[in-house]
Amino acid sequence: MPFPNAVLETNIAQLTHEYDAYVLVSNTLSSQHYPDIQQNLEQHQSLDKRVGGHAVLVAADVVGGRLLQVPVGQLDRDYDDVRRIFDAARNVAQTLLDSGVRKPLLEINLAGLNESQAAQFKNAVEAAYLGLCQGLWQPLEARQALDEHEIEPIEFIGLIDGSSSIDVSRLNAIEAGKRIARDLCGTEPERMAPPGFADYCVAAFKGSNVKVTVVSDDAHIKHEYPLLHAVARASIEVKRHRPRIIRMVYEPSGEITKTLLFAGKGITFDTGGADLKVNGHMAGMSRDKGGAAGVAGFMKTLSLLAPKGIKVIAELGAVRNSIGAEAFIPDEIITSHAGVRVRVGNTDAEGRMLLADLLSHLREDAVSAVNPQLFSVATLTGHAAMAFGPYTALVENKPARDMGIAKQLFVQGELCADQVEPSLSRREDFDFVKPRTKADDVLSSNNAPSVTTMRGHQFPMAFLTIASGLDKHEASAKQPLPFTHVDIAGSGIEGLDWQHGKPTGAPVNVFVNTYL
Repeated sequence: MPFPNAVLETNIAQLTHEYDAYVLVSNTLSSQHYPDIQQNLEQHQSLDKRVGGHAVLVAADVVGGRLLQVPVGQLDRDYDDVRRIFDAARNVAQTLLDSGVRKPLLEINLAGLNESQAAQFKNAVEAAYLGLCQGLWQPLEARQALDEHEIEPIEFIGLIDGSSSIDVSRLNAIEAGKRIARDLCGTEPERMAPPGFADYCVAAFKGSNVKVTVVSDDAHIKHEYPLLHAVARASIEVKRHRPRIIRMVYEPSGEITKTLLFAGKGITFDTGGADLKVNGHMAGMSRDKGGAAGVAGFMKTLSLLAPKGIKVIAELGAVRNSIGAEAFIPDEIITSHAGVRVRVGNTDAEGRMLLADLLSHLREDAVSAVNPQLFSVATLTGHAAMAFGPYTALVENKPARDMGIAKQLFVQGELCADQVEPSLSRREDFDFVKPRTKADDVLSSNNAPSVTTMRGHQFPMAFLTIASGLDKHEASAKQPLPFTHVDIAGSGIEGLDWQHGKPTGAPVNVFVNTYL
């Protein structure tokens, strides 16, 4: 799976590769490596007023004979962050291709910042490289149907840095993970139906240090993952749509000091089930597998970096929420893997059903694990997107809050252009899902859209806590288990364009920068 590899260059006079353009990503017209660039650009500015405000390509005495200056705008305001760099690089990707650039050498030069401001942009080179890769990525279907080298012609990206402080192997590992996340999330629902999703994961980790096992037996899934199986019921009669459980385990050599456990929502297509999505809202629902995709991407980066001390277990549920005579329906009461009686409130709240069973299995792993931290990752609610826009929503239980897990993710997200916004789990959320009769133990959802429901992205975490049995591991319990719910409904796709927008690979980068 080729992608533009990052190459570190430390001396402009002794380059290791041949480049055909010099790309200056900057907040001024100056360069650290070419003192004459500013004068060149100022002269050109008298002819083209776009210089300094828009990306412009000019002839210059630089590597490749041409200079592309990419302005990032003002960086010293309270609300400026490293996304200015990421976005500028991403947005210029098509300009590079249209200009015929195939071997770019990037310089990132941010001038005039004080010490505090400069600290916010310490990962600017990483952001520029990953932003450019985001802009250059093309969907798996396009790469298979067309000449991959024609639509993704850039094989490497040079990064000029005289301090030699850039770890390009780390950058390449992050992009490899994000690319897998984009492929799994963004590929159409037949190519990436549950068996295809599982096959892609198996192939992606073949021969690696991550052990991948796939559960496909229907009787086993029904017994061990009853909520997940209910969601899949209407899909089982179609062989190519049958559900899969993908379990991934990375175990380091030597002593384990921390264990991360991830449940990933992989709804390969969401019709809404019996509560059918109408008025055009079904389009784009092949991307409802973004949570599982993001976890798989993180596991890929993990496998390439192979850190010591940290063990990671992931369970991904790949399921199609189909409609038909066998579809699960509201008012059903289904007992979860944890033995909790779940009353179905709305079949379009299917993601939390499968996550609850996955978390229940991971809970069993966690009780004997070293310093465990549990996460569920999902494109779960429109409310998260409405509340936070393009940011990942985090909802913690008290053990996680006491450990400052969301705070750590927030700090790292700000530095790596993969931002998160924490929310609190409140008593109202648990009241919202409490049973109304003695026939059940918990309600999965109300029957209104999350975007019109107060605390629409917070209350599902209460359901997950109860239905998975994690409520037996709260802060006052003998064995507390920190659990953080991660909702990427707003951050998983560019511009919230679920049918056509590029997947972002969220939250791969923030987890890598926090834990690896």
